Amino acid sequence: MTGTHNEEPEQCPECGSTRFENDGMRGEKICSVCGCVIDQEMIDLGPDWRNFGSGKEKERIGSPMSIMSHDKGLSTEIASGSRDGRGASIPAKNMSQIRRLRTWQKRMRISNAMERNLATALTHINRIGTSLGLGNNVREATATMYRRAVKKNLVRGRSIENVVSSCLYAACRQCSVPRTLEEIAEASGVDRKTIGRTYRALSRQLKLNLMPTKPEDYLQRFCSDLNVSENVRRRALGILRDIGDKEASTGHGPTGAAAAAIYISCILCHEHRTQKQIADVSGVTEVTIRNRYRELTTELGIAA
Repeated sequence: MTGTHNEEPEQCPECGSTRFENDGMRGEKICSVCGCVIDQEMIDLGPDWRNFGSGKEKERIGSPMSIMSHDKGLSTEIASGSRDGRGASIPAKNMSQIRRLRTWQKRMRISNAMERNLATALTHINRIGTSLGLGNNVREATATMYRRAVKKNLVRGRSIENVVSSCLYAACRQCSVPRTLEEIAEASGVDRKTIGRTYRALSRQLKLNLMPTKPEDYLQRFCSDLNVSENVRRRALGILRDIGDKEASTGHGPTGAAAAAIYISCILCHEHRTQKQIADVSGVTEVTIRNRYRELTTELGIAA
């Protein structure tokens, strides 16, 4: 008679417990009693099913919808290559037919003027976003805003690049990674005044209600570009908070205040940065930095 051998459950080497928890963030297996790490660098296999469809049944129907595609990624695509869906080779006599089908499929994906407009706009969003180093969250917010503008018929009479640039400027402010009008204009090739005028129209029609940008919003990026230490950034942040309390920055641009605060902080922390270096990074003039420097040092009583 052949017996069966039951495998003993795994035990904690520290306390002997058989109760464990999996920490998916760290990829560790941990004892629930004493906290001993049993295993680490575990592979996350993910869920067994992906449901990207509209129904409640478990489905496998490809990649999720994307706002960055004019049809949200719902259309099919005939892939290039010489093999079919089962991996078998396509006969040479059928390849010309497959190429014609692929060409017509690409043409049919854009069936009307609105889809053509969206496809062009999304291309510009990706191009300008890449030039400015913006993340996917900003690009998706821009695409959502542009779709709203199309539905409101705000694109008529304006160039696609103009509306895209204005939406991108608003999305940057919305996502707390603001870019100046000068930076948007340089990356997009659209005049600064035109972007500002279109942005005001979009903000009014779409009821964006965006809060004004603060000097603190630009501080991290400027300090990173100038390659200054964390002490400089913290000192500059303290200066900006002080002038916020004293309302010394009212009526002035936020980039000028941020640039002047960094200049003062560099002097106090003995890290030499010229006014020209800071002006090139912040997009303001050296005269603006000197004027704001005098105002801030006088208002806060800083001897710099």
